[in-house]
Amino acid sequence: MGKAHIQIRKLTKTYGSGMALVRALDGVDLEIRAGEFTALAGPSGSGKTTLLNLIGCIASPSSGRIFFEGTDLTELTSRQKTEFRNHKIGFIFQDFNLVPVLSAYENVELPLQIKGGLSRGERDVAIREILERMGLGELLHRKPKELSGGQQQRVAIARALVKKPVLLLADEPTANLDSKTARDILELMRELNLALGTTCLFSTHDPMVMDFATRLVRLRDGQIDGGGLGE
Repeated sequence: MGKAHIQIRKLTKTYGSGMALVRALDGVDLEIRAGEFTALAGPSGSGKTTLLNLIGCIASPSSGRIFFEGTDLTELTSRQKTEFRNHKIGFIFQDFNLVPVLSAYENVELPLQIKGGLSRGERDVAIREILERMGLGELLHRKPKELSGGQQQRVAIARALVKKPVLLLADEPTANLDSKTARDILELMRELNLALGTTCLFSTHDPMVMDFATRLVRLRDGQIDGGGLGE
């Protein structure tokens, strides 16, 4: 396995104040090495989604540091964080976050347009290939409301994978999928992980995802319960 890709030091995230203060994360120390296929497991409210959002620069920590390939993400400007997300990270959200007025094809095209660097023809090949592999080759022009929950999740996953990100973050990626589709998608993610060295970090309650992972990190009450540093 490669050198440390992500280094997290004393990471804390709180919400509210006074008697209403909630510690979503409480002094987390964690290292993720390049190319790891890691699952974050723990009960609801343990801090899994919060940790993913902080690593992905969607939210900012209350204190602590997050280093990505030596760069302190907590020191970046808003514009730099946006640039980092666009070029380095693929996201898979539990609630899909698809654009309702766009077709499956157009939703998957969005990150490629934002990232830039590909011609329209190159984008078309990449989009059709990933949607075909997701079993959506005949549903390119359907909008989210015309797709089932599982199909919407597959579009969301295709959108995350199409730009071949360095880091893939997934919040409960199999939550709305039947077991066969879930296994197919996990195998595709694992294939990407092995072929391109993509670092994958998932939050999950799904035993199948935990079984697929090469490393399991457990969280409880906002703290690492096992599998943190050097494990």
